Amino acid sequence: MTSQASIDSILNDLKERAKELNCIYNIEEILKDFDLPLKNALSVLPDIILTGWQYPDQTSVLIHHDDQNYTSKNFTESKWFQISDIYIDKKLDGYIKVYYKKEFTESDEGPFMKEERKLLDTISSKIGQYIFHKNLKSLFTAYGNNENGIVESVSEKKWKTIVDLLKETDRNLYILIARKMMNLLYWSGISEAGNLLKENGEQFNEDSDNNIDDNKPLAKLKFREITDEVFRIASEHLSEDEVLSRLEKWIQEEKSSNLLGKLEDQGSSLNGIYDALRRYISNFPEYTKLVSELDKSLRVSLARRFLSDSLSFIAVAKKYISIHDFDEIFKNIIFTSNSHGKLGGKTSGLFLASNILKQEVPELYEKIRLPKTFFIASDGVMDFIHYNNLEEVFEQKYKDFEIIRQEYPYIVQLFKNSSFSPDMIKSLSTMLDNFEEVPLVVRSSTLLEDGVGSSFSGKYKSLFIANQGSKLKRMEELTSAIAEVYASIFNTDPIEYRAERGLLDYNEQMGIIVQEVVGKRVGKYYLPAFAGVAFSHNEFRWSPRIKREDGLLRLVPGLGTRAVDRIGDDYPVLVAPGAPGLRVNITTEEVLKYSPNKVDAINLESGVFETIDIPDLLKEYGNDYPFVDKIFSVYKDGQLKKNFLIDYQEEYNNSIPTFDNLINNTSFVKDVNTILNTLKTCIGYPVDIEFAHDGDNFYLLQCRTQSAFGKTTPSPIPKDIPAEQIVFTANKHISNGRIPDVTHVVYVDPDEYDNIPELKTLQEVGRAVGKLNKILPKRQFILMGPGRWGSRGDIKLGVNVSYSDINNTSVLIEIAKKKGNYVPDLSFGTHFFQDLVEACIKYIPLYPDDANITFNENFLKHSTNVLKDILPEYEHLSDTIKVIDVKQRCEGKILKILLNADLDEALAYIATPSDTGESYTAPSDVEEKRTDVHWKWRLRMAEKIAAELDPQRFGVVACYVFGSTKNATAGFGSDIDMMVHFRGTDEQRKELEVWFDGWGKCLAEMNYLKTGYEMSTLLDLHIITDKDIENKSSYAVKINAVTDPARELKMKSSE
Repeated sequence: MTSQASIDSILNDLKERAKELNCIYNIEEILKDFDLPLKNALSVLPDIILTGWQYPDQTSVLIHHDDQNYTSKNFTESKWFQISDIYIDKKLDGYIKVYYKKEFTESDEGPFMKEERKLLDTISSKIGQYIFHKNLKSLFTAYGNNENGIVESVSEKKWKTIVDLLKETDRNLYILIARKMMNLLYWSGISEAGNLLKENGEQFNEDSDNNIDDNKPLAKLKFREITDEVFRIASEHLSEDEVLSRLEKWIQEEKSSNLLGKLEDQGSSLNGIYDALRRYISNFPEYTKLVSELDKSLRVSLARRFLSDSLSFIAVAKKYISIHDFDEIFKNIIFTSNSHGKLGGKTSGLFLASNILKQEVPELYEKIRLPKTFFIASDGVMDFIHYNNLEEVFEQKYKDFEIIRQEYPYIVQLFKNSSFSPDMIKSLSTMLDNFEEVPLVVRSSTLLEDGVGSSFSGKYKSLFIANQGSKLKRMEELTSAIAEVYASIFNTDPIEYRAERGLLDYNEQMGIIVQEVVGKRVGKYYLPAFAGVAFSHNEFRWSPRIKREDGLLRLVPGLGTRAVDRIGDDYPVLVAPGAPGLRVNITTEEVLKYSPNKVDAINLESGVFETIDIPDLLKEYGNDYPFVDKIFSVYKDGQLKKNFLIDYQEEYNNSIPTFDNLINNTSFVKDVNTILNTLKTCIGYPVDIEFAHDGDNFYLLQCRTQSAFGKTTPSPIPKDIPAEQIVFTANKHISNGRIPDVTHVVYVDPDEYDNIPELKTLQEVGRAVGKLNKILPKRQFILMGPGRWGSRGDIKLGVNVSYSDINNTSVLIEIAKKKGNYVPDLSFGTHFFQDLVEACIKYIPLYPDDANITFNENFLKHSTNVLKDILPEYEHLSDTIKVIDVKQRCEGKILKILLNADLDEALAYIATPSDTGESYTAPSDVEEKRTDVHWKWRLRMAEKIAAELDPQRFGVVACYVFGSTKNATAGFGSDIDMMVHFRGTDEQRKELEVWFDGWGKCLAEMNYLKTGYEMSTLLDLHIITDKDIENKSSYAVKINAVTDPARELKMKSSE
């Protein structure tokens, strides 16, 4: 078969499946209306059913029920037909026949395909469930339901009608309920029930010999023969209300048992669970009031199975997410036939937030929209990897971070050039048909993502695609984007982020969200009117009148990428929703300087993501831009005018996105504040949300718990420090806290950085900082430098780093000097800022040219630079990067940094070492308290291991300890960093690794018994070779290092 013929065959199959899905959807629309008379429903179904067959114009349908026939228009019988029986709880009650009016080519079942057989059986099953539930509902409705769903008292013994119906239609359910009724009567002490049991089973007879040691088998209770008598006794001893409520409860439990069993069975596939869920929905329409305990049990099981194992999440989800809500989201899940996956963090957060708002603020929720979204189950990435035999990528996370960084581009291309399984291709194709030609965003939704303390902000890819052109082109674009997002699991930043939180060994699965991009067409571009992020808590306030609980809004025109990314050459508009009148920029000059000047959009003609200057966009397409009068103000005659006159083309040249009309003349800010406060109250944590607005509607895109610095107390700021001891002071946007004693300063000179002409050299500066981040003692060094570190865009405006290049520092200080273009950006709400918060890295913007600011440039520029000793390969950057060993420079003293948000002051000064510094707290659910006990014990254990290490047996030259154990900063959650210089055989290396592994596990158990802190191993072993030492690669640089060298340990003497 040719390639084109193969494609045509797949497309034809997909069209047939789309017809079948549409047929099922239309049938369900009829069957969910339980107020529609049964005859009316059965009358319209035949004409719907025939649309699902291959030749609908030549198809006739007949439904037979209760001695009546219901047929499609122009009904004709023939010898070519399929039949499927309708059962009401296992009792034959009718049938459906589907006829072809003429002969067609032979297929799986005569002229019918096997898929049509499956479709017909599904339809007959749904009709049977519908009829049974309708019969049962009519009985309960006849007696009336109160608000608790329990049938109220009615005329004498009417509940018998329900029992009789069960007896006729579902004998097994009837016997089950009779058994439950007997148990109720017996344990309620009703003597007649006891007598009935005695008469029918000797074990219940008090006069019989019930010796439990008797070898004689007990007689079997003939329960089927006493069921009628059970209900007679019930009628005489129980009230009508009690019997009816018990019947309702027991019937619900039985009809729900299949779904509950599937959810609790760890081996159940998504297919099996979905089938059980659909049967449950057929039995219990949305208006049905379930018994409280059963409803809660199903909600919890569904939340745990599909969304999250987190108990705090489940506790909230069971209140707000109904069983029918899961049915709605299930319709848009893409999964393989044997999938056992979940939906991931992003999906869970958005799903929960939407349902909370729907119930808590229903009037506001009417103004909130969710974009059309499909979800790929989390084990889809495993299916992709196994289908392409890419299992070797699982080794990436255990490699050296520099190697991971180097190999990541190859991993990306490897994934992008791999294929998806045929099942996945079919599902993705159907999804594309549903979206049609509208731009899409492909986003990660891993199982670990968006959790408390581990948001993974910006760690994985999110990719926009234009989704324009032929079906084949769109499919290639979509699969390539999904593959690239999958590949981002193996990038340096997420791996290091996971390693810091003890999650490296976790089998990270990634769900995928494919979401319609919110927006409208503006000329050749597609973009929303505006987008942004909002936070419950404002971690850095620009006014003392703003409270932490006033929150933060970060607004940009166009796509929200410029709101969540750190942009080197642009600014967002910042608003405190609880105090919108207190703006960051007050004067016209400030507003002009710090307003957005670019937008991100999708070019529908070229199919690429683009950044456009706002004046250029408005000049060409200003009349098409949605909400233009609410977003832009006009700068004219030295003033900003809010009345935007869109009739005059020249106004577009001077338009500034101030958002003044949106903030002051609409309910937008008030609505966002309500959303934030509602979600914070219900979830129990502050949250951050992402959103977009197309000019007509507000769209909620994401919700997760907000990262926080924690409750640190302000440090006193002494005023008697001699001027020569002060390194710097700051007085803008200061948080609280004290920093661990600083032993090293990495200073990127703003003037020298500004003079670098080549992009390659600028990138080298970022790489050098990244290597220093790995070598210098963790949380005992600070980074200082120009502009906006880690920004997207012009790296001239800030050092080009990522999370893994800065994650070990204690403070990031961004310097703004008036003679340059470097302006620190607080970046509230960006992924970069989230990284600082979660890693407990303090942030200080420093304006050295401001009045009353001390900036000891002489100390920073002219202290001995040890860069060439630590990283000789970067000696040529010594004029730009200064690495100061503070203890060496200041005769054993260290740098102290004190922060006080109440005073909005920071002070860094040279002082003697002490324990007054605030200890670094690892990002963990366990609050770590460091004492001398922990590092001293670890050091003794390292010395003990070395003393027991036989050099000849294992081929070891030397053994070292380094890191927090050597530096006396280890806490109860710290591992022991050890390094061995190895010069042996492969067999010796294997034996050495096993030997150390035993020690690591043993020490981990000892540490657990001492502290309750659980770890898989307490040793972090690094094996280096002669070649490593010669090249100064990996951890070999620690041997005889100028700063923070590894300490050699005495090994076992040779005998």
